Amino acid sequence: MDSKQFRQEWTVSEEESGLLLREYLKEKQLTKSALTDIKFAGGELAVNGEPQTVRHVLSEGDRVTVLFPAEQPSPGLIAQKMPLEIVYEDDHCMVLNKPAGLPVIPSRLYPEGTLANGLLFHLKEQGLSSTIHIVNRLDKDTSGLMLAAKHRFSHSLFSKQQRMIGIHRTYWAIVENPLPNESGIIEKPIGRKAGSIVEREVREDGQHAVTSYRVISSKAQAALVELKLETGRTHQIRVHMSSIGHPLAGDTLYGGSSENMKRQALHSKVLEFRHPFLEKTMRFETVMPEDMKVYWSKVESPEPG
Repeated sequence: MDSKQFRQEWTVSEEESGLLLREYLKEKQLTKSALTDIKFAGGELAVNGEPQTVRHVLSEGDRVTVLFPAEQPSPGLIAQKMPLEIVYEDDHCMVLNKPAGLPVIPSRLYPEGTLANGLLFHLKEQGLSSTIHIVNRLDKDTSGLMLAAKHRFSHSLFSKQQRMIGIHRTYWAIVENPLPNESGIIEKPIGRKAGSIVEREVREDGQHAVTSYRVISSKAQAALVELKLETGRTHQIRVHMSSIGHPLAGDTLYGGSSENMKRQALHSKVLEFRHPFLEKTMRFETVMPEDMKVYWSKVESPEPG
């Protein structure tokens, strides 16, 4: 099967008439490095079907076409067929509901069998010349919604939106011990723990990190909590909740018990973003996964009165 390169088209408006093609593409958020890649790595710029340079002057009604260069996945990334729960997909992005226990990208511990391996197989089946572009990564044992871009240009637009806090994620977690307040904001810097390549901790020289929470329901020994991230630090929710004495159930790395919950009880429940090509807000929501439901149902309820 021949691989398809990503192609994007726009029509020049009256207000955009007279712009150089370079200026027009800058307004469409193509970077200088992207234009360099297009020029030297097998892409093409065309106006009304004819190849043009970035110095071409545009007129109202012109059809601008950008053919992006073919993308090559990392040599070590193997395409592997696996079931994927795809919640939404178009030419630019995919929203997936990731199960707990599935690593997102290959690593020393998980060289294959990751979500990235499955995504690469999916893209190849569609005949796309693309590599893997994860927009928001989840820990291996965190379940729920995550966003992946299907080409480099889409990834750059989503990444910019993420830096501007335009991608909103809402998590549900089960934490140990009922919280004293119905809601709150945790603002504590997070950094790598000395001597560990995995574990993070609250530390003065860490990166700025803000998590807000709201208690959905409380029981005698636990609480079901909704959490929202204002920053995206590694293990942010896990570290912040542990730092206030409420580690996630099952999160042994940060002080939680695995007696009845075998992974951190954390689920990416809602994902909301502005689609940069459709120019509309997209919102997706999933139900709490079965293992968290079962655990919550078995937590002892508080004594009446």
